Amino acid sequence: MADLTPTPDRPGLHVSKPSPNVPATGSAVCHCGASATATGDSQVRALVEGYAANHGAAHDRTGR
Repeated sequence: MADLTPTPDRPGLHVSKPSPNVPATGSAVCHCGASATATGDSQVRALVEGYAANHGAAHDRTGR
């Protein structure tokens, strides 16, 4: 399987929770240069919500 971790060259959001008993992990990189990581279900949920609201498709490729 390919490495799905986002990078500046391949921005995006990646979340992993391999089992119900393991905390979720997440990482995000935006084409504007912003990046973040989170561990724990509630922190990853906040990461996803913040990325969706402020990065990725929320602004254009010029970083506005």
